[in-house]
Amino acid sequence: MRPDVRAAVAHLDAPFSILDLDAAIENAQSMTRRAQGTPIRLASKSIRIRELIGRILDLPGYQGILAFNLDEAMWLVESGTCDDVLVAYPSANRESLHRLLCDPHLRDRITLMVDSVEHLNFIDAVLPPQERAAVRLCIDLDAALEIGPLHIGALRSPIRSADHVRSFVRSILARQGFDIVGVMAYEGQIAGTTDTSPAIAAMKALSVKELAMRREVLVNIVHEELRATGRPALEFVNGGGTGSIETTRAESVITEIGAGSGIIGPGLFDHYKTFKPTPAEWFVVPVVRRPAPNTVTVAGGGRVASGPAGKDRLPVVDWPRDLKMATLEGPGEVQTPLTGAAARNLQLGSHVWMRHAKAGEQCEWTDNVLVVSGGEIIDTWPTYRGEGKSFV
Repeated sequence: MRPDVRAAVAHLDAPFSILDLDAAIENAQSMTRRAQGTPIRLASKSIRIRELIGRILDLPGYQGILAFNLDEAMWLVESGTCDDVLVAYPSANRESLHRLLCDPHLRDRITLMVDSVEHLNFIDAVLPPQERAAVRLCIDLDAALEIGPLHIGALRSPIRSADHVRSFVRSILARQGFDIVGVMAYEGQIAGTTDTSPAIAAMKALSVKELAMRREVLVNIVHEELRATGRPALEFVNGGGTGSIETTRAESVITEIGAGSGIIGPGLFDHYKTFKPTPAEWFVVPVVRRPAPNTVTVAGGGRVASGPAGKDRLPVVDWPRDLKMATLEGPGEVQTPLTGAAARNLQLGSHVWMRHAKAGEQCEWTDNVLVVSGGEIIDTWPTYRGEGKSFV
């Protein structure tokens, strides 16, 4: 972290959250350089600060939002944040779907994710096709690597084979009330897996090669079926993530990359070898007790990331650098003991800077972030939570 960021808030009582705006913008620009001209659809799940989302979308190379919730998508459109939102996950909320289907302004700007006829049936049950205009759809393809019975990657879509894709596309085209405008395939086993061993590196290399060939075949099938019925061509083919920008943009069928975590630089990215974002967001907690000469206890700290339980899901102590969590206690909701030589120099009220393991999730804990730029606090921005919104 930059010393001037620490200095800008040294006089404040913790706890509080900090955004280094300069680092966030630099990271965002670094991602577009890695993308080499392929537009990036900003993953809002990794940001959850509407003002920052708007700043990033104003940068060259960013185009549209990849939202994680339909209600979030409608809010982002209605607030004027963005007029092109892809909802990355299917919705089973009838009230939200009904509001979308009945509102031409929202319906024209939001694309729903589907991967089964069940999704189509669910939408039709909310509002029959004869009572609405067509809804924009994106087909979610399974991008995981399969080796025999082993499935390596996210358990998302069941659509994997050429026959399955062709059958599903024809099912959509045979029905009234749906327009296929996009295809998505998220390679989590590449983009979201840290470079921790030669075995992981080998898995990623194998998956990159396999997916590039399979994704091309599957996307071309969708194009063929649309042409055969005289439908408009796909508007976009989305893939990737912050951790796979280089390999994803190398595929000829890809038209955009979904990414956002790299703007924040969370703890998990400390373990990637191909890129190194600058940390841009922290939560700062105060020292409140000293149980031993080389140990201090801070208030809070137990902000554990989603995903498989493990050490890589725990928050990272960024400053003072040599403080470590107690092995038998770890980070707690109300207190976290930290040990190390640096503890001797800390006093009651001293700041300890911690970083969440995953971008975006930190914002579920706080109403606002202090924004630092040029070594000064320039503003306070509300998080989604601070605006009274929670979409998890």
